[in-house]
Parts: sequence; structure tokens; C-alpha cells
Amino acid sequence: MWTSIWPSAEEWAVVGLSARIALAATAIAFVPAVAIAWGLARRRLPLGFLWLVAVNAPLVAPPVVTGYALLVVFAPDAPVGRALGAIGIDVAFTGLGAAVAAAVVAFPLLVRAAQVAFEAVDPGLEQAARTLGSGPWRVFRTVTLPLAARGVAAGAVLAFARSLGEFGATIMLAGSIPGRTRTVPLEVFALSQRTGTDASIARLIGCSLAIALVSLAVSEWLARRARQAVGA
Repeated sequence: MWTSIWPSAEEWAVVGLSARIALAATAIAFVPAVAIAWGLARRRLPLGFLWLVAVNAPLVAPPVVTGYALLVVFAPDAPVGRALGAIGIDVAFTGLGAAVAAAVVAFPLLVRAAQVAFEAVDPGLEQAARTLGSGPWRVFRTVTLPLAARGVAAGAVLAFARSLGEFGATIMLAGSIPGRTRTVPLEVFALSQRTGTDASIARLIGCSLAIALVSLAVSEWLARRARQAVGA
């Protein structure tokens, strides 16, 4: 009975691939998301409303539409895809493409969490550091980011959890290539087209849910710690 509920080596490989792609997606999204979140929080971005619309578009657009738009941009015969291909970077139908698709879909969650964290930092502390001679980058690095770190980390963990479950954008941009781009959601879909695969589907769903729930718990814990630190 134990062997029937414990994932096989092949299933663990799919779970591991999903985790690696989700981590890569979070890493891809992290720096631009934090930069935009800081700009929105401190009103440093021109036409901030348009930035908000652009950032949150993947939340309301169907993932398949997002994936198709990315495919148009990164297709080998598209200008961007051709330019990247010339330097040896292929995005469409690769593991990198799967990470990019997941990063775009998870991007709004990371931006929103980081923005809330930056808005909770007292601007007076930043101004005090500026009066002591610190430049903008040093103020951000030594004052703003450390104070907002827990909230930013909570957003990163939430983005990781969202990336784990991405399906529509991934299959459009990266396809469903076993061992390369077939993450847990894509593997579950592929197995659902065959008979006698219910046990494998259940094990994969169980693993995916376990990782996602742990990630959500960690994100919520970090967010609460961030709120407590602000209220202290």
C-alpha cells in the first residue's frame, strides 16, 4: 500500500522539474518586480496608473492569451526571439520559456506584496538617512529594503507557489516536452488523456498541493512578521 501512494522516480522527476522552473521564474521576476514595487510605493514612476494596469494585466488576462503573447514575442522568427537566438538564448519551447511564462503570470503577486511592504516603511527613516549623506541607492540598500525584507520575501514565496501551478501560459510558450517543460500541471493533463493513470495523477496532485500549501503557509508567516515589525 505504501508503494502505491509514494511517487515513483519518474513522478519525483516531474515534481523536481516543476520546483526548479518555479524557482527560476521567481528569480527572473524578483529584481524587476521589486524595482517597480518601490517605484509605485514611492510615486517615482511616471503615469503610475498605467504601470499598475500593465503589471496586473496577467492577473485578469486568460493565461493562454498571456502565453500566446509571449510566444509572439519570443518565437524564433520574431525580432526579439531572433535577437536572443543570435546570442545563443532560446526561449520558446525550452525550460527557460517555461520559467519566463510562469514569471510573467506570477509577477503581479510579487509586485503587490513588495509594494505593500515598501509602503509600510516610514519615509522619515529614509529622509533621515539622506540627511546623513547617504545616496538613494545606499538608502534603499541599507534602510528601505531591510525594513521591507519580510514582506518582499512573502511575495517571492507567493510567486513561487503561483509558478508551480502555471499551465496555460507555459503550454503556449514552452509546450509540453517530457523532461524539459512538462511540469506537474502539464503532466497531470497528459496523464488524464490516458486510462489507468488515476493513481499517478493523485500522487502528482498530492505533491503539488503539499508544496503549494507549505509555500502559502511560509508566505503568510512572513507577511505576519512583517506587519508585526511595522506595528512594533
